Amino acid sequence: MPSSASDKAARATLAAIAARAEIARRLEIGAAEAVLRSIVEAAVLLFEAEAASLALFDTARNVLVFRVAAGAQGQGVVGLEIPPDRGLVGYVFSTGQALAISDVARDPRFGRTFAEKTQYVPRSIVAVPLVDDRGTIGVLEVLDKRSEATFSIRDVELAGVFARQASVAIRASRVERDVASLLGVTLGALAGGEAPAGGVEALVAAAVAAVGGPDDPLWPLVDQIAALRRASPEQIELVTALVGVLVRQAERGAGGARGSRRRAAGR
Repeated sequence: MPSSASDKAARATLAAIAARAEIARRLEIGAAEAVLRSIVEAAVLLFEAEAASLALFDTARNVLVFRVAAGAQGQGVVGLEIPPDRGLVGYVFSTGQALAISDVARDPRFGRTFAEKTQYVPRSIVAVPLVDDRGTIGVLEVLDKRSEATFSIRDVELAGVFARQASVAIRASRVERDVASLLGVTLGALAGGEAPAGGVEALVAAAVAAVGGPDDPLWPLVDQIAALRRASPEQIELVTALVGVLVRQAERGAGGARGSRRRAAGR
C-alpha cells in the first residue's frame, strides 16, 4: 500500500489530469459531429448526389442511428433509427460488405417503409461500412448521383475513403471516454478497490471538483472558448490577443503577490 503522502500526491496528480480531460471534453463537444457532417457534405459535392448520411451503431440499444446528413434530400433521415439487420443499411452493417445498387426498389433488402419516413425514396445508392479496431461501427450512404443513373466500382472505392475518415473521427472522440474510465479505475484502486456510489462517473467528477468545481470561473471560459469554433478567423485572432493580455496581467499579478509574501516573510 502507498504511504499517505504518496497517496495524496497521486490523487492530486489524477485530479489535475481529470480537470484537463474535462477541459478537453468541453472544447471537443460537437467537434466529432462537425467532422462527420463535413465528411457527408464533401461526399455530396464529390458525387454530385442528392444526399449522403452516416448511421452509427448504438451498442446499448442495438440500433443504427442516423447522426448526420447532407444534401437537398438528406435532412429527413437525421435522428431516425433502424435495427442493425434491416434494410440495405442493416445489410452493410451486419455483413461488413459495401453495396452499389442502381435500382433499389427492386432489391428485396430495401426498406421502403423506412425510406418513406425520411420523405425521400432513392433510386440508386452506394453504402459502405465504417470499420475500426472494434469492428463495424456504422454505415455511410450516398444517394442518387445527379449526373449518372448508377454508382461505379470507383464510386464504392471513393466512398470507402470517406468512411475511413469518419471512422478516424469517431475513434478520436472515444479518447475522452477512455480517459474517464482509466481515471475511474485508478482512483478506485487508490481508494482501496472500492468504487463510490455512482461508479466511474462519480470518481472522475470528484477528481475534477477537487481542482475546480462547477462554480469555478474557469468552466464558463472553457464553454465560451468551445463556442468560438463558429467564430471567424478575425474574431478568433482578436480573442487570442485579448487572452494574451489577460495572461500577462495574471502572471505579473502572481509575481507581485509572491514578491509581497517574500518581503513579508523577511520582516
